Amino acid sequence: MLKRFLCYGLVFLAMGFFLASCQKDESVQDLKATAVNEADTAQKIAELSPANNFLVSKGTLVIKLPDTSYTFDAALDSIAFVNLSNNGKAYFGITAINKAHTVSFGISSAGGPIAGEQGIVSGCQLLLHPSEASNFAYTLIRNVATNDFGLLLIEKYKQDTVLAKGTFHTYLANGPQNSPMSLVNGSFELKLK
Repeated sequence: MLKRFLCYGLVFLAMGFFLASCQKDESVQDLKATAVNEADTAQKIAELSPANNFLVSKGTLVIKLPDTSYTFDAALDSIAFVNLSNNGKAYFGITAINKAHTVSFGISSAGGPIAGEQGIVSGCQLLLHPSEASNFAYTLIRNVATNDFGLLLIEKYKQDTVLAKGTFHTYLANGPQNSPMSLVNGSFELKLK
């Protein structure tokens, strides 16, 4: 009973973190419309029922920064795949927190998770809390050279035992907009069972 309560609590915490990431970056322009036919995308999103949220029990999420990498393993850590609506707009993404509660990550994209289609990153945050004396927050920043926030590609979604598989790249900074930018690459393979 306690384990189930903790799992539900983590899902709600993850969704709150996800919503905060989405709300921080509401000024992001929806560039996805230029790459995908809007009518086809809307139909696919409706068919996939984006209201589903999952606390993943098997799979990994890997985040690679220039000087280090972080791996979340769903067997040990908490990983959630979420689909939600915020002010009438659909978003999907992944949130994770390690077992020790020293590293958490969240990334989101507007729209719904459609296999084979790239989404524009609309929110991303990496929080590190290795000790009480040192907290680090890496937040989404626009790459001035390419004028974008990065891409989130879903290769598979709800196929066989795979809940979601894909890759992403985005740009994070530890400070205000003029802080040095880090290219962050990642991959995930999350299983239903």
